[in-house]
Amino acid sequence: MRVHLPRNTAGKLATFALLAALLAVLPFVTEALLGRAWVRVMDGALLFAMLAIGLNVVVGYAGLLDLGFIAFFGLGAYAYALLASPHFGLHYPFWVLLPFGAALAGLFGVILGAPTLRLRGDYLAIVTLGFGEIIRIFLVNLNRPFNLTNGPHGVTLIDPIRIGGFDLSKTYDLFGLKVAAVHSYYFLFLLCVILAIILSLRLENSRIGRAWIAIREDEIAAKAMGINTRNIKLLAFAMGATFGGVAGGLFSAFQGFVSPESFKLMDSIMILCMVVLGGMGNVAGVVLGALLLTALPEALRYVQPLQLAVFGRVYVDPADLRMLLFGLALVLMMRFRPQGLWPSVRRQHELKGEA
Repeated sequence: MRVHLPRNTAGKLATFALLAALLAVLPFVTEALLGRAWVRVMDGALLFAMLAIGLNVVVGYAGLLDLGFIAFFGLGAYAYALLASPHFGLHYPFWVLLPFGAALAGLFGVILGAPTLRLRGDYLAIVTLGFGEIIRIFLVNLNRPFNLTNGPHGVTLIDPIRIGGFDLSKTYDLFGLKVAAVHSYYFLFLLCVILAIILSLRLENSRIGRAWIAIREDEIAAKAMGINTRNIKLLAFAMGATFGGVAGGLFSAFQGFVSPESFKLMDSIMILCMVVLGGMGNVAGVVLGALLLTALPEALRYVQPLQLAVFGRVYVDPADLRMLLFGLALVLMMRFRPQGLWPSVRRQHELKGEA
């Protein structure tokens, strides 16, 4: 007996199969064309995509401006690092540490959200900014009188992720292919991003997601309709922070070293720019923004040798050019396309003044 799938279903399955095949060969093709360093850039882009998805829950869905989101990333990273390194002599497995880091970050998300329930806009941004800086300063100074975080020196020799007998930090031969650590972590990060996207989309279309959107549109009207705005806003902070905690644990295992310098205010602003540039409230747009803003700085590194080849000297430092182009891009986006590169349908209607 033959089973005939509807034409649109068969087309979707074919599209998904093609996309899966492209994502599977992408790191190997990238290494062959651009070098292994770019595979590492792809790994970082996937981590930033997960962070942007988490911040999109807070900013895009609930409309709560958070400038301290990087703190949750740091909490997840340090939770993994301290309990999977020689610092305390503990070496717990990743399947214990990742949920622990996520729960810790979620708890701090609630701690951050509780005193800010009556704040909105600029005031909320200032409070969250201060929270992010407090966490970073604690990480720097909690090395005395009891050495909890090892201070500004950070934590080294962090255990990599091991799944059964498979160590992601080692190189393996698979069907004639050399699968290095950057490839293994790429597939793990890709799986985590896919799960984060599915969870985020399910949240958006759930009763909780609709409540977040109602609060974003008009909190007073949402409260009048019977929505418990206090609990729903706390849930947004906790859920977004949980994504950050998971990404932090993965970052810690991938790098093998963490320090407070990895969790600065500029990183929070960069993640927020990813959400705004891609399209607030649209998961696909947020991921696109994360990929673009991670790859662009690395691509601009080629400007320096290009200037040497053409002019014989470097007129514009790549770091300065990166910030110049980044700022210019944001100005142009806010002027000509404030909804983002890939906005949600709802966001487009909002900016057009439609119901």
